[in-house]
Amino acid sequence: MPEVAYLPSGKRELTKVANRQAILDAAREVFGELGYDNVTVRDIIRRTGLAAGTFYNYFKSKEEVYVALSDEGARQFAPILKAHRAQSANWEEFVHAAIQAYFLFLADVHKNWEAQRPPGETHPHVHGETPEMKAVFNEVRDAIIEEIARGGAPAADPDYVAVSCIAIAREVGDKMLSRRPVDVKSATEFAVAMIQGGLKGLPKARHDG
Repeated sequence: MPEVAYLPSGKRELTKVANRQAILDAAREVFGELGYDNVTVRDIIRRTGLAAGTFYNYFKSKEEVYVALSDEGARQFAPILKAHRAQSANWEEFVHAAIQAYFLFLADVHKNWEAQRPPGETHPHVHGETPEMKAVFNEVRDAIIEEIARGGAPAADPDYVAVSCIAIAREVGDKMLSRRPVDVKSATEFAVAMIQGGLKGLPKARHDG
């Protein structure tokens, strides 16, 4: 029977949390050093010092580890996005503040990964939706719905507008990180212009009275 089975339940839970975090930290390092495409599960396991069986207790593949890392980032960014939404006076201010905050967040959290990844390698996209990612989407969508009600945003499908804003931010952010030096200011200006310019082509909300 594995040694962990003899640990008190509280200590077992702490061990599980520590093991999972060790895997995520190791994966972040080796993805940065070798590039996502070149990394194998064995590379991650070696960096953790854990047994292979321990890794597979938490993740089935490197893809699952990457999703978990993306999820971690979404969980950390969600309160930042919420704060900017609360502080912004209007839709335009919110878009600029949110995009700039996201790019600064990317540059900070992924600086090791992005600075060291092999030239030409693109950042893999996460397929599917986790609760944390959905929370970010909902925050953007709710802001859009509020602005439509106030007449400050086009009377467009809020799901489409939200997913378009997120897609632009993700694609421009990824390209920003692949360049040297990383230029948050110009990336923010471009993404905001794309979003606001695209929205201008949509009909405005109509209000009676």
